[in-house]
Amino acid sequence: MNTSKTTLILGATGGAGGAIAAALLRRGWTVRALVRNADRPGLDPRIEWREGDAMHASDVARAAAGVDVLVHAVNPPGYRDWDKLVLPMLDNSLAAARANAARLVLPGTVYNYGPDAFPLLAEDDPQQPLTRKGAIRVVMERRLAEATDVRSLTLRCGDFFGPRAGNNWFAAMIKPGRPARSLLYPGRHGLPHAWAYLPDVGETVARLLEREGELERHARFHFAGHHVDEAALLAAVRRTTGNAALPLRAFPWWLTWLAAPFVVMLRELREMRYLWSEPLQLDNRRLLAWLGEEPHTPLEQAVEATLRSFGCVE
Repeated sequence: MNTSKTTLILGATGGAGGAIAAALLRRGWTVRALVRNADRPGLDPRIEWREGDAMHASDVARAAAGVDVLVHAVNPPGYRDWDKLVLPMLDNSLAAARANAARLVLPGTVYNYGPDAFPLLAEDDPQQPLTRKGAIRVVMERRLAEATDVRSLTLRCGDFFGPRAGNNWFAAMIKPGRPARSLLYPGRHGLPHAWAYLPDVGETVARLLEREGELERHARFHFAGHHVDEAALLAAVRRTTGNAALPLRAFPWWLTWLAAPFVVMLRELREMRYLWSEPLQLDNRRLLAWLGEEPHTPLEQAVEATLRSFGCVE
């Protein structure tokens, strides 16, 4: 256990940032986090909360003073203004990491890739994204690679799910805040999808950071997570809810077309449809070679924790 390291997490109230914070706290790290309102209820008292905005370079710089690691897990709320906000926020994190000789951690996605790289995605495969958000993700990672004076760690994952997850596909499939009535599945019948359970993601990042001295300057790994189809997911939801007759229904893609001009979230979901119609899986052989294993919570246990956090089961 390392008790001498300090990290600043941007996005600690979100899914990936919160999971990484929890994993590092378990290992004795000092964890700071930047939040707009440090007095808001429900903040983890084990974290040193610093008030500020990730869009303000001075706020990030002050909060990052003396840290060993900076985790950039912050995104514009509700997918709004990605093209205006994402890159300036990353530049602020890069500047703060550079000033402190800290490693910058970026939770990555598969948005970087187009179907030409499917079905098995390796870290060095060509990136030809089909979407605006994917193109921005490519630029984000390029900026890390071009920052030769900053060490970075990117862990690319499938769709996040788990306790405290923010905007995510799982919440679009099962409405939070009420008992589950059905599973709305966006993908093709029998086609497995790549899911990343957030506590496993956090644990993976923490284990990699424990080997800081061995990591490449710009380390990149793929997290395989759960690669399951709708039948496996439905079975886990049915067992968790105790409803053996819980129906499986097709996700209403038509609604995303109708509502896209008015609802940013639905417009962004529509762009990701190709990820549900093609086979894809993340190749985690590099990660396995480093860690010996990938942290992996059984699917039913992960689904149960997620649904409990949604308020869908007691």
